Amino acid sequence: MRVAVLGSGAWGTALALELNEGGHKVTVWGHDPIRVREINQTRSNARYLPKINLPDSIEFTSDFQKAVDSTEFVVMATPSKALRETAALLNGFAGTIVSVAKGIEHGSGLTMSQILQQQLPKARVAVLSGPTFAPEIARRMPSAAVVASANDEAALQTQEVFHSTYFRIYTNPDVIGVELGGALKNVIAIAAGVSDGFGFGDNSKAALVTRALAEIRRVGLACGAKAETFSGLSGLGDLTVTCFSRQSRNRAFGERIGKGEKIDDVLSSLSSVAEGYPTARSAAQLANRLQVEAPIIREVHALLYEGKPARDALRDLVTRDSKSED
Repeated sequence: MRVAVLGSGAWGTALALELNEGGHKVTVWGHDPIRVREINQTRSNARYLPKINLPDSIEFTSDFQKAVDSTEFVVMATPSKALRETAALLNGFAGTIVSVAKGIEHGSGLTMSQILQQQLPKARVAVLSGPTFAPEIARRMPSAAVVASANDEAALQTQEVFHSTYFRIYTNPDVIGVELGGALKNVIAIAAGVSDGFGFGDNSKAALVTRALAEIRRVGLACGAKAETFSGLSGLGDLTVTCFSRQSRNRAFGERIGKGEKIDDVLSSLSSVAEGYPTARSAAQLANRLQVEAPIIREVHALLYEGKPARDALRDLVTRDSKSED
């Protein structure tokens, strides 16, 4: 199958390698011609996936129409903030499009699949999510993810296209649950990183992650998701790996804040997007609109966007009124 991967960052490149391994003809589109030229010359995306060789069979291009020409299967691997703009370039697309971005659009409150459905009404939309770091996929380490779609045919096709001996794909009809699990865990990972920056231990982080899972589930249920989805790969699985792994950009972002660095300085030094930063604003907006109790999300928002000191946010979390566990 001819597949277009839109986005030449770590995740787009790793998935291109996985798809190429499956025998598909893969073209990766990147918006920066200089970076695309460098990738083609070195056959390496060293900025995001150092020491990973890219086979000549994967084509990289900055020509959008060349990337999507004659394809019926598109992988949307742009950052969440660029997804709407990129989707608009696919005007009239009627094949299968799979979002692998994790976020919530600020203002509209829409998930990535909802944006795609709005922009591309003729397309069959699916989402792929789970505890998957790009370097491990690129190195063919055993991993698992879940694909969700309201269209059974699109879900099964996506499962078949991505499934391999080292990448196991499950299906789930709960699209909103899968997407919210993947998006909200990035916000929580920032809080986990702040905990690391303070020098707290495993007890602290385990408590944070457990209470955060209940919080994510509350938001999800208010949006119509199924409770059991948050015990799966896009819920507990993704939350755990993102909060505990040293590879997590969002956890590392929070750790630097916990150690006292200024937020603007951290943001300006990042080589790639920490999706939890924009998602914190959208998630707080969503929780407020739904009138859902989401204290961790709200404190992360206050830390990132309201100038609240990290230790004050921590104090306000731990001094909340006692309650029964939910």
